[in-house]
Amino acid sequence: MPNISLYNRQKTLEYADKWALSRNPRYYDFSEIGGDCTNFASQCIYAGSGIMNFTPTHGWYYVNSFNRSPSWTAVAFLYNFLVTNSYKGPFAQVCDISKIELGDLIQLGNSSGRFYHSLIVTSLNGQPGEDTIYISTHTMDSHNRPLNSYIYDRIRFLHIEGVYK
Repeated sequence: MPNISLYNRQKTLEYADKWALSRNPRYYDFSEIGGDCTNFASQCIYAGSGIMNFTPTHGWYYVNSFNRSPSWTAVAFLYNFLVTNSYKGPFAQVCDISKIELGDLIQLGNSSGRFYHSLIVTSLNGQPGEDTIYISTHTMDSHNRPLNSYIYDRIRFLHIEGVYK
């Protein structure tokens, strides 16, 4: 079993603060071809983890727009990577809203069960709840936007527990 290190939530927040309303030129902007929200979420999580997983197909990595894992830019694939990863890079567990912390991931879904949007938790105003969580995201660029300003049918919360070294 690999060594586990802490997820650096402060670095995640610093990255989100810097890039929520603009684009880091190191990464391609997918806004015009399906959305940039999960790309941005992955960038934030990478800032806090510092480790990519270069496992072909099922890893989590970005070299350039043509050399990246599906999990770097696709909502469902990022979820699958985070909740099943046991080798290298960040890992997460689905949790109740009350367990959400700064730097964690929220994904929104529709009534057919498809999740379509990834959000990074960048501010909390008291105990975690839909009216106290603030997020940052790309596509519809937002920085510290209230979670309760979104309309969605389904929601899932992922608490990032650590990073496999």
